[in-house]
Amino acid sequence: MPPLPIVKVSQLSKRFGPILALDQVELEVKPGEILGILGANGAGKTTLLHILLGLTTPTSGRVEVFGQNFENHRSQILQKTNFSSSYIALPFNLKVREVLHVFALLYGLTDSHPKIDQLLQLFEISETRDTAVGKLSSGQITRLNLCKALLNSPGLLLLDEPTASLDPDIAEKVRHLLRQAQARDGLTILYTSHNMYEVEQLCDRIIFLHRGRILASGSPDWMKQQFQQATLEQVFIRIARSGDVLAPENSGSHQQPT
Repeated sequence: MPPLPIVKVSQLSKRFGPILALDQVELEVKPGEILGILGANGAGKTTLLHILLGLTTPTSGRVEVFGQNFENHRSQILQKTNFSSSYIALPFNLKVREVLHVFALLYGLTDSHPKIDQLLQLFEISETRDTAVGKLSSGQITRLNLCKALLNSPGLLLLDEPTASLDPDIAEKVRHLLRQAQARDGLTILYTSHNMYEVEQLCDRIIFLHRGRILASGSPDWMKQQFQQATLEQVFIRIARSGDVLAPENSGSHQQPT
């Protein structure tokens, strides 16, 4: 019997007034999978993440995480979930170690100092531990956000363009660390990015959202083959510009067989 999906979304819709941000979305994410969520601005990516974080209530549909109904088990689910984004603001007046200690307390962690030291070392910002957040570079703040996101050893990690402020060298190291966490801890990751090279390097599978609907799903290589494009960026442009998912001749469905 196959393991239960970490995330299962059924007939999920979200309406903001006249705007239908998500339209009958159906999605399953396997344990240990790194899923890329792609789409143009306004496609519904952030709305989907916010629903999975409990920040937005869906208009209709069902969300299950770790095999539990989100509506009834919100607290238990969020204890095993975390989130990072390059656009999250952290308290500028606190030192790095103080910020992480505050979050550790919020997550109910005791004796968090060894974990904090380990994460700062992993993301190569140990030298900033006594530096005020307001004095960090954007790349250092991005890495601090990732340290925060891994503090509670989550089973599900939601990442919204986490390497947007990083130079190529550090971005590559971050991708390597995420892959290590996936292999070591069975971490499941939902990942949004506009960096198609990064998506190809990191993600096991990707979905394309367009106007709140999933139009295509499969591995990066399968997606390029399906749309007969040399790069994932070309696939992205084709879908983002018009939602054109009319299959090339004889290509069939836009859902990769499992």
